[in-house]
Amino acid sequence: MQGILSKIRTTLEMIKWEHSIFALPFALTAMLLAAHGLPSLRTVVWILVAMVAARSCAMAFNRWADADLDAANPRTRSRAIPAGLLSRQFVLGFTVVTGLIFVGAAAELNRLTLYLSPVALLVLLGYSYMKRFTNLSHFVLGLALGLAPAAAWIAVRGSLDARILVLTGAVTLWVGGFDVLYACQDYEYDCGAGLRSLPQTIGIPAAFWGARAMHLVMLALLIWFGQLFHFELAGWLGIGAVAGLLTYEHAIVSPRDLRRLNAAFFTMNGVIAMVFLCFVAADLWLRR
Repeated sequence: MQGILSKIRTTLEMIKWEHSIFALPFALTAMLLAAHGLPSLRTVVWILVAMVAARSCAMAFNRWADADLDAANPRTRSRAIPAGLLSRQFVLGFTVVTGLIFVGAAAELNRLTLYLSPVALLVLLGYSYMKRFTNLSHFVLGLALGLAPAAAWIAVRGSLDARILVLTGAVTLWVGGFDVLYACQDYEYDCGAGLRSLPQTIGIPAAFWGARAMHLVMLALLIWFGQLFHFELAGWLGIGAVAGLLTYEHAIVSPRDLRRLNAAFFTMNGVIAMVFLCFVAADLWLRR
C-alpha cells in the first residue's frame, strides 16, 4: 500500500496537477458565459473531467518525450523519469489512459466536442516537440491552454461563437508570455543542447520585452472581450485586477534576477486566472 501511495504522489507531482488552475478558470469563465450562468451539473462535471484529463495527458507525454533532455539538464534531472522514480513505460501508459478519458469525456458532452478531441490532443501533445524545431514553441503552449475556453463554450452550446476566440487569443498570449520568461532559466542549456526558444534566439533581455509586449496585447484582447460580452463594473474590475497582477509579476523578475521566477510563474498566474473567473462570475450574477 505504501508503494502504491508513493507512486500516486510521484505521478501527481510529475503532472503538476495543481497547476490545472492555469487554464481551468478560463474554461469555467467561457462555460458561465455560454450558459448565461451555470449549466447542468452533468455538463460541469464532464468539462472538469475533460480539462483535468487533457492536461494530465499533455504533462505526462511531455515528461515522456523530454526524458533524455531532462536527464541532461541540471534543473530537471530530478524529475520522475530521469530520477528513476517512474518508468517511461508507466508514464506512456498513463498518457494513453488519460488521453482516452479525455476523449470519453468529450463524447459525453456532445458530438462536436468528440469530433474535435483528436485535434485538441494533437496540439496538446505536439507542443512537446516544438522546441526541437522552432523558437515559437511558446505560442504552441499558449494555444494548448488557449483552446480551453473555446472547448468549454462548445461543450455547453454544441457550436462555436467567434467572440470566445478573443479569449482564446488572450490566454494564448498570456501563457506564451510567461513561458518565454520561464524559458530564460534554461538559456544556457538550450543553447548547448540545440533547443530553440525565444530567449535562446534573441537573448534574455529582448525576450523579457517580448513577454511584456505579449501581455500588453493580451490585456487589449481582454478589453475587447469585455466589450463583446457587455461587461459591467465587476467585469471591468476583473480586467483591471489582471492588469495589476501582471504588472506585479513583471516587477518581481528581471533579466538580471530570475530568483523569483517560480513565484511569478506559478503563484501569480494561478491567482490571475482565478481572479478573472471570480470577477466575471460576479458580473454575470449581478446582471441577473
